Amino acid sequence: MKKEKEILKWLNNDLSSKEMEDLKQSEDLQTLEKIAHYASQLETPKVDAQTALETLKARNHSKKKPKERTINFKTFYRVAAVLVLVLSSGYFFFYSNNTSFETQIAQRKTFTLPDNSEVVLNAASKISFNEKKWANKRTLTLKGEAYFKVKKGQTFSVKTTDGIVTVLGTQFNVKERKNYFEVHCYEGLVSVTHNNKTTKLPPGKTFRVINGKVENVEDFYATNPSWIQQESSFNKIPLDQVIAELERQYDLKIKVDGIDTSKLFTGSFTHADKEIALQAVTIRLKLSYKIEGKNIIFYNYGAQ
Repeated sequence: MKKEKEILKWLNNDLSSKEMEDLKQSEDLQTLEKIAHYASQLETPKVDAQTALETLKARNHSKKKPKERTINFKTFYRVAAVLVLVLSSGYFFFYSNNTSFETQIAQRKTFTLPDNSEVVLNAASKISFNEKKWANKRTLTLKGEAYFKVKKGQTFSVKTTDGIVTVLGTQFNVKERKNYFEVHCYEGLVSVTHNNKTTKLPPGKTFRVINGKVENVEDFYATNPSWIQQESSFNKIPLDQVIAELERQYDLKIKVDGIDTSKLFTGSFTHADKEIALQAVTIRLKLSYKIEGKNIIFYNYGAQ
């Protein structure tokens, strides 16, 4: 019982100087310190030491044996230390192989994958993949928008909630946003699978889905996406998607007043100047805007 109390006091940092010196002379301190070290590496629910000991003692008392049994704390803590090591090893085994790259609003970053393929992430986007399996399975998950320069090799797949894009070695752009899915092929051949139907895209071709409907898109002649050069371009895209991109690139909150956000927009806006960007969108659609606190209001020209 005395040892139990001393251990509980050590766990709670309540030992006196003399009690701490006595513990240092015993073999228990080294074992306890190892447990504390490895336990600190894990993000697990906190355990009430007093409750744990009371539960353990209750289990021992519930055994129907006449002879009183005592707890061998040296063995108990050695087993506990091994258990902590096993748990911590399992934690890193399950999580350390998953790699992700992410950008915030108004941010763009370039990353290199394990096979030296290059990924440029647009604002508010994320990719994730299993680095350990990458050599045999080049598959990643995308949320947002990214431009890929893929090294030739085994099949390279990009998974999104709206479809799967598969290539061997090429350059392409994938955009997956709310109610919007689009793939541009800039080099090589891209395979896009959407709703169990596969479409092949040679350079200059686009696959686009808006609000669940596959759209017919004109050919393009660019060598890479415009957002790489700090400019967002649109070809017959609903205004609500353009507004969403403005919000991502400038960290804005845009509201509309009496405007049909399904109207189509063709044009572009810069990522370098907020005022010019807002004017580029509103003037082309004969709209106006005003600033109210942290919000920007779009409204029809002459309505206010």
